[in-house]
Amino acid sequence: MAAFDFVALDGNGREKKGVLEADTARMARSQLRAQQLTPLEISESSAKAKLTSSSNSKGNFRGSISTTELSLITRQIATLTGSGTPLDEALAAVGKQTDKQKIKSLVLSVRSKVVEGHSFAAALSDYPKVFPEIYRATVAAGEQSGHLDGVLERLAEYLENRQATQATVKKALIYPSMLVIASIGIVAFLLGYVVPQVVQVFDSMNQELPVLTTTMLALSAFVREWGLIVLLTLVVLFVVYKRAMVNEGFKTRVHAFMLRLPIIGKLVRGFNASQFARTLSILSASGVPVLEALDIASQVITNRPMRKAVNTAAAQVREGAKLSGSLEKTGYFPPMMLHLLASGEESGKQDTMLEKAATHQEREVDSLISIFLGLFEPVIILIMGGAVLAIVLAILLPIFQMNQLVG
Repeated sequence: MAAFDFVALDGNGREKKGVLEADTARMARSQLRAQQLTPLEISESSAKAKLTSSSNSKGNFRGSISTTELSLITRQIATLTGSGTPLDEALAAVGKQTDKQKIKSLVLSVRSKVVEGHSFAAALSDYPKVFPEIYRATVAAGEQSGHLDGVLERLAEYLENRQATQATVKKALIYPSMLVIASIGIVAFLLGYVVPQVVQVFDSMNQELPVLTTTMLALSAFVREWGLIVLLTLVVLFVVYKRAMVNEGFKTRVHAFMLRLPIIGKLVRGFNASQFARTLSILSASGVPVLEALDIASQVITNRPMRKAVNTAAAQVREGAKLSGSLEKTGYFPPMMLHLLASGEESGKQDTMLEKAATHQEREVDSLISIFLGLFEPVIILIMGGAVLAIVLAILLPIFQMNQLVG
C-alpha cells in the first residue's frame, strides 16, 4: 500500500487537497469518488516521489521538518504504541491527525514501508534528512528489545530537551547581538550627523577647540567619509569567513580559539558536553552498543576539537580502556560529568549516571548563560553611555570656553 497526494473537487466545486493510502492510483480515485469527491490529480506522495525520482534514491529526500514537529509525532506514536495500538495503525492515526501536508505525506510513506514488511528503523532510514542517526539507531534498538514505545518516549523527551536548550542559546545570543548593533548604530548616527551639525558653529568663530572636540570631529569626518566603506568591508569579511568555515582545517582552528576564550570557551565546552551526555544517555538506555553510541553521540558535538577528542576516546574504549578515563585525558569535559560517568561504570548503571550528568550539565549551561548576560548587558550599556558622554562633552566644552572668555 502506498501514499498518494490528491487534488479533488467536492460537491460545491471547491478544491480539496490531501493524502490517502491505496494500492494503486486507480484505487485512490475510487476512494475519492466514494467520498463524493471528483479527482483532478493523483500522484505518489511527495515524500516518496522525491525519494524515487533519483537514480540513487536513498537519502535524497530534501524535505525537512522542525525539531518541534518531529518530537510531536514521536510523542504521538509512542503514546499510541504504548496503549497497544499496532505500529501501522499508530502511523495511520498520526497521519490523519496532522493538518500539515508534508508531515502527512512523510508519515504515510513511512507507514507504507512498514506495511510492506520493512522494520520501522528501515523505513525511517529512507529519510535521513528528517530522522537523524540517533533517532534511527534508537528505534532499531527499541525494536530489537521489544520496547519501542518506551524508546520513543525517551526520544520525544530528548528532542524536546534539545529544542529547549537550542532555543535558550539562541535567545541568549539574539539580545546581546541586537544591543551591540543598536549601540554601534546610535554612536555612528551621533558622529556622522549630530556632531557636525552642532560643532560647525564653532568653526566660523576661529576659536581653538578642546582636544576632545577635535578628536570627535576627526572621528565624525572618518565616519562620514569611510563609514560606508568600512561597513561594506565588514560584510565582505563576514562572507569570506562563512566560506572559509566550510574548510575543516580553518573551522578546527577557529573552534580551538573559541575554547581558549575566558567565558565563551566555558560556554562552548558546557553546551557540547551536555549535548554529548544527553545523546549518549538515551542511546545507552535504549540498548545501543557503547561503541556505536559513542560514534553517534560524537556527531552532536559541533566543536571540532571536542569531537576529535571523543573519537580518540572511542578508539581507546575499543582497546579496553574506560570511557571516563579516556574522556578525562582530553581535558575538555567537566569533572562532575566524568565523576558521575565513572560511578556509573563502577556500579553498572551507566545510563542512569549519564542522564544525571546531562541534567547537571544543562543546568550549569543555563547558569553560565545567565552570568554571561548579567555581565555583558551592563558592560555594553556602560560602553555606550561612555561614548555618548564623550560626544556630549565634545559639544559642551567649547561652549564652556566661550562663557569663560565672555566672563
